[in-house]
Amino acid sequence: MRGAVFLPAAGRWLRRACSRPYNPDPTEAILEAFLVSLGIVALAEIGDKTQLLALVLAARYRRPVPVILGILVATLANHALAAWLGAEVAGAIGRDALRWILGLSFLAMAAWTLIPDKLEEEKPQSARLGAFAATLLAFFIVEMGDKTQIATAALAARYASIAAVVAGTTLGMMLADVPAVYFGERILRRVPAKTVRRVAAAGFALLGALALFGAG
Repeated sequence: MRGAVFLPAAGRWLRRACSRPYNPDPTEAILEAFLVSLGIVALAEIGDKTQLLALVLAARYRRPVPVILGILVATLANHALAAWLGAEVAGAIGRDALRWILGLSFLAMAAWTLIPDKLEEEKPQSARLGAFAATLLAFFIVEMGDKTQIATAALAARYASIAAVVAGTTLGMMLADVPAVYFGERILRRVPAKTVRRVAAAGFALLGALALFGAG
């Protein structure tokens, strides 16, 4: 009986979260933007090339705090830029066009998420830098054009609160990357990466499908 009540309620919430028009309470809208951004990026980051980079840097420098701070600063800067661009695009195009662009973008992200990432060989210049600077530089560069950055831009275009989106996506990255820095491959071996990728892809696909459903 509880399931019969919960499922329709969850469906209504998801439809509200992913389709327009929707004019929620400002606090509810900020919380929604934060939680959706956090969840989708935390899942998408599992097995992503930036998480693999976190493993490499943690093993090289064996100084977790500077590496984590470098990840944090690089992610904040990168995602703030992505969110700003996403919001600018959202403001420049019509509402109906935005719905279709977001819907198709999320569906494309779903397909991309299913593909395992591989980390390219690191540039030798970063070896001359300290742990913080090397992590900051490497993470900012590798995150450019990555699926979590593109997801941040799409989420910022969907929601009105850039700050909530950036806070959510940054925390999502940290939730995935900090354990990798401290525990390395031991924790990743315990995480079923293929299953996590499928869950993340399902999340992106749901966002895309519901956005397109609301486009009519």
